[in-house]
Amino acid sequence: MRIVVTGYIGQYAFGGVAWDYLHYLFGFRALGHDVWYLEDTGTWSYNPLEEGSSADCSHNLAYLRQVMETFDLGDRWIYRNAADGVYHGVAAKSADTLLVEADALVNVSGSCWLRDVTAHIPLKIFVDTDPMFNHVAFANRSSKYTDQLLNHTRHYTCGLHVGLPDCKVPTGPIHWLPTMQPVSLPHWQIDAGTIRPSDAWTTVMNWISYADAEFQGKLYGQKNIEFLKCISLPNLSPEKFIIAMGQGPGRTRPTAQLIKNGWSIVEPHEALPDFRAYRSFLMGSKGEWSVAKHGYVAAKTGWFSYRTSSYLASGRPAVVQDTGWTNHLPEGEGLLSFNTVEEASEKIRQVCEDYDRHSKAASQFAREHLDPRKICLQLLEPKPSKTGIVKIFS
Repeated sequence: MRIVVTGYIGQYAFGGVAWDYLHYLFGFRALGHDVWYLEDTGTWSYNPLEEGSSADCSHNLAYLRQVMETFDLGDRWIYRNAADGVYHGVAAKSADTLLVEADALVNVSGSCWLRDVTAHIPLKIFVDTDPMFNHVAFANRSSKYTDQLLNHTRHYTCGLHVGLPDCKVPTGPIHWLPTMQPVSLPHWQIDAGTIRPSDAWTTVMNWISYADAEFQGKLYGQKNIEFLKCISLPNLSPEKFIIAMGQGPGRTRPTAQLIKNGWSIVEPHEALPDFRAYRSFLMGSKGEWSVAKHGYVAAKTGWFSYRTSSYLASGRPAVVQDTGWTNHLPEGEGLLSFNTVEEASEKIRQVCEDYDRHSKAASQFAREHLDPRKICLQLLEPKPSKTGIVKIFS
């Protein structure tokens, strides 16, 4: 099959964004398909150097080209500049023909704005990576956005709990299927002795990513809400915590308050400016500690992080906030959950007391549950159980 995967690698040319989409390309390629990457977001490129949108996409193209050539995909990408509608990439001259002849479109993060050429691809798979926020946005937006969502053959979400009775996500008329975030182990696995874990627990996050979502009179917020509940963690644990934390809109991060409470804060654009630095930052960590967005927690979405998946694939244990994912995934070794700051401190202590065991368990979790071949195959061929519910893992 000719499969076109979409994403934001060029659009957001910094940090770990590229990895969220590369793993789908690796997975479908490993399954033997004719795989292409398309970026056609319908919005102007974001230039991190200027911290704003720009009609000039040269910076984004240079970064996208570098990423693709690094992973032997240099002749497998197409970028459409929304400012002028011009295609870029090796296949730019034949882009429309290539897309028209595709068998499947995997629209990860809803990154592709469907136009005639992509809307007519027979199998269109929507992969939601931002449950509750995406769902509320589509519930509240005008019909043209709703039509875009409905004009897909199949809909997946990384909110593993979406559609179940105690989940508050508005599903609308769509049957949402659960999926996990693929991680290619060869690209994240650490050879013994090459990279030793540091003494610091880390994560990568934005204090605020975008505006809160409102649904049925309730607000569903960002990570700042959940982080403040855990601000005393460095005082409860002897461990070291380094957070690569973006400011977010309005630059509202309370840096002085965070430092006063024992957190070490680094600027993402300085510490991990590209996909290589991002990987090194995660691999060099002792493990991940992280909260989730308040909306994920309050709505009980079952959201599970792409970033956490990468820590686990590197053999780095993760202690992360429960969003409902514990109803669907094994936890307790390598991957541990918490609901309160006291639980987080205790789980970190448990990992540190037997670090090697939890490190091996993290790698094992990745092998069993995050294999791109399994996840990508499921996107193409979902297999319902006897109850009619699609299984995440067979």
